[in-house]
Amino acid sequence: MHTDLSQVVAEKMQTFPIEKQQKVLEFVESIEATEEPERQSLLEKLEAISKRVPDEVWEKLPTDGAENIDHYLYGAPKKKK
Repeated sequence: MHTDLSQVVAEKMQTFPIEKQQKVLEFVESIEATEEPERQSLLEKLEAISKRVPDEVWEKLPTDGAENIDHYLYGAPKKKK
């Protein structure tokens, strides 16, 4: 037989001294007061980060990064177009 979880908690609480019951109540209230952060997708996180980068920095990035990734990461010679 499955017992309701709130009933189990209530029964256990009755065995606690009043000081411990107060601590449990404070804990429960702190959980209620804590808002869950809004979950963001990876794309949303990346967009938020990219918005913080100034336009001047974006303008300095190479336009051939995908084609010449080995050059920019490891110093290999650039590929000819």
